[in-house]
Amino acid sequence: MKSLPILYSFRRCPYAMRARMALKYSGIAVEILEVKLSNKPQEMLNYSPKGTVPVLILPNGDVIDESLDIMLWAISQHDPNNWQLEGFKQLIDENDYVFKQHLDKYKYSVRYPEHSTEYYRQQGEVFLQQLEQNLEQHKYLLCDQITIADVAIFPFIRQYAHVDKQWFDQTPYRQLQIWFNEFLQSDLFNAVMKTRTPNLVIDHLL
Repeated sequence: MKSLPILYSFRRCPYAMRARMALKYSGIAVEILEVKLSNKPQEMLNYSPKGTVPVLILPNGDVIDESLDIMLWAISQHDPNNWQLEGFKQLIDENDYVFKQHLDKYKYSVRYPEHSTEYYRQQGEVFLQQLEQNLEQHKYLLCDQITIADVAIFPFIRQYAHVDKQWFDQTPYRQLQIWFNEFLQSDLFNAVMKTRTPNLVIDHLL
């Protein structure tokens, strides 16, 4: 019997979330190992010395250790709803390389005393405003159907929203809130959020 790919993951990591969502969407069965970040498995470090999740080990020994690359690999295997839309990379790059920096400083503002929590939140709001404008034009971030951009960005908006959920719910970003809540309640997201014992049990994602 052919072995399954192995995914090293961490439940709450937004990068790992989006990788799991793409694998689930594409119907790819994997064995998933929940990583304890303070005690990373040596096997994972042997495959990917940078030591970040997610890491996907394919049966042929190939290693994919960037979340977006895992998403792209998954949908290259099976993309039933045409997630890969031209132009998706620019918005994801804005999320990954600009918004993520503001998000980290907002979430962990005590580590960055140069400015207030509100200042870092406002820096992140620039991206929220961009997403709101997109969602005023169509149902999802790039068009009227879900694409890889929606799934790649959602876990980071989730993290941002949960820093101060009461504040987020009272913002004027009404379309963003609708979009966010749809993904938060979706079968796809909830299917990949199962709690697993770290560094102990390899469990099937599908």
